[in-house]
Amino acid sequence: MEEWFERSPFVGFVPWIIYWVVADGPSTWMFGAVCAVIATLIMGVSAGFGGLRLLDIVTVVFFTGVTIAGMVVGAADRDWMDTYATALSSGALALMALGSLAFVPFTAQYAPPSAPREEWEEAAFRRTNQVLTLMWALVFALIAVLGYVAVASPSTVHWTKAVIPVVVIVGAIGMTQTYPQRAKEQARPEAA
Repeated sequence: MEEWFERSPFVGFVPWIIYWVVADGPSTWMFGAVCAVIATLIMGVSAGFGGLRLLDIVTVVFFTGVTIAGMVVGAADRDWMDTYATALSSGALALMALGSLAFVPFTAQYAPPSAPREEWEEAAFRRTNQVLTLMWALVFALIAVLGYVAVASPSTVHWTKAVIPVVVIVGAIGMTQTYPQRAKEQARPEAA
């Protein structure tokens, strides 16, 4: 379990998944508070296993911010925070992923601890994580846009908040599982 916890970003996405399931419902900010507590617990455990990760930090900051905003502004049921919860939360993840490209792509933080030994492996590793992080940034940005479309055109909500996001996320998970090995195999002949 320790290795899975260290290497899987799924654990870091648990608060987001919970939030997306209840988002856009009454008192979304209160669910944000629950997610902030869950995210803080995950961050504590994650720090003990593999160190702090950007996703964990952004998750705690986002859900703490949602909670504080709801308490300060006095969020009422079905207000802007409830209405735009999907667009705001997915947009925050897209910004996190895009911002991480300037430093260490967030997907690299979940890579196996064994560092690449050859120079070509290091270059392939870096490029692979840049591609995967950009892909996830685009996935999150698309879901943010779809969340906005669902608000603007409520008749599309089943497609824009369920069908399309699930299909895109499943495709992205598939690429995340298969792309690293393909990239490594393609990089190997170039080094020979």
